[in-house]
Parts: sequence; C-alpha cells; structure tokens
Amino acid sequence: MIELGQISDLITRGALFVVNHSAGKDSQAMLIAMKDFGIPEEQMLVVHADLGDVEWPGNMDHIRATVGNLPIITAIAKTSFWDMVMRRGMFPSPSQRQCTSDLKRGPIEREVRRYLKSNQHFGGLVVNCMGMRAQESASRAKKTVFNFNKRNSKAGREWYDWLPIHHLSETEVFQMIEDAGQEPHWAYVAGMSRLSCVFCIMASAADLTTAAKLMPALYRRYVALEKRLGFTLSMSRKYLEEITGIVA
Repeated sequence: MIELGQISDLITRGALFVVNHSAGKDSQAMLIAMKDFGIPEEQMLVVHADLGDVEWPGNMDHIRATVGNLPIITAIAKTSFWDMVMRRGMFPSPSQRQCTSDLKRGPIEREVRRYLKSNQHFGGLVVNCMGMRAQESASRAKKTVFNFNKRNSKAGREWYDWLPIHHLSETEVFQMIEDAGQEPHWAYVAGMSRLSCVFCIMASAADLTTAAKLMPALYRRYVALEKRLGFTLSMSRKYLEEITGIVA
C-alpha cells in the first residue's frame, strides 16, 4: 500500500507519531500495529482527550497499563460536555458533533502543537494517528487512510493524518490485543460494544441499556437533562428511559 512507503519515509525523517488514545479497543490495537510496523518509541506520543465524568472510569489506568513507557499527555477542553449541551440547548447530533470537535479533536490538536513547540527536534513534522475503521460505518469506510492536513500545516508544521487499522475487522482488533498479551478495557467485558462516552449519541439500544446498568448515577443525570431540555440524546429521537426500559 502506498501509504506504508510514505510512513517509512516519515519515520526516516524523524516525524512525531501521535497516538490518539481513547482507551478503546481500536486505539489499543492501533498502537500495537504501529509498534509492529517499526515506529521507534522515541518518535511516539500518546494523547488522551479527558472527557471528565462522561467517560468510562479507569480510562487513564487502562492506557497507562497498555502503552509501555511511551509519554502520555492529557488534553482537556476549556468547556465540559454538560456546559456545551446547556449552551446549545440540545445534545450533539451526527451533523453537529461538537462533542468530537470541541472536546476531543480541538484540545488534542492544541496539545500536539504545544508538544512540537517544546520538542523542536521533530522539526514540526507530525503524523496524527487515529483508530477509525472502515467496518464501523459507511462514512468511515470512505475516509482517506493517509493524507496531508493542510489546515494544521502552518507555523512551520508539516502535518499528516493516518488511519493505521482502517482495514481491520472488529474480530481482528480483539485478536491483535489478545496476541499482544493484553486485555481490552473492562467495559467491553461488562457488555459494551463500543468505548466512547458512556452514553454516546451514536450508541445502540443495547449499549445504552448496559451503560445505564453499569453507571446508574450518570444515567440519572442524562435522563434529567433530557427532560429539562425536551431533547433526546439518542439519534432515534426516543428518550433514554423509553430505550432502556429503566426508570431513573
């Protein structure tokens, strides 16, 4: 594949490879794949967007337990999920995903810029690595696996985006984790199929129900917010209590 030759060239040029790590299975498998590809540890940085109380407990512990000695930085947004929702008067939607842009992508990019400024031996050359896979959705299947990021390539930076495991299936992801002698995040074992926010706008009814059972206090807060706003979290436009059958 053409991007692998380009990645080899960027390794030789001494690029910084940023591992966007949510603590989920895809992030975990992506890092394993990157190490298998031969990217030197001294050229890798793990970044986690800390979402506060709307993300799963133990995320940072899981990341620390599975990344070895790689440096880890935490990106924290200037606003919380709750403040963002209250300001908009509604939850995020597939067409307006402020939860991704404002709480994850923006803060991560800010921290990467700071890191490059403090570590000038990388020469502003960076490869931003994300664990999105084609199997997840039609929109993700259409994503470009490797591309030059013009928006972030300024102020002396040369920025690329790379999806190292875009081609892998969910089964292959879990197998890769097992083969590496690791375990996935505890929430998968507890029944979740995805690890994003505990209650995600994209979540299935099964995941929302499992999350409600695992995190009842947080569930009650979401239900109360739905009622206050008169707006649903789920894309199905059904309220959480209707979806899960669990009265908060």
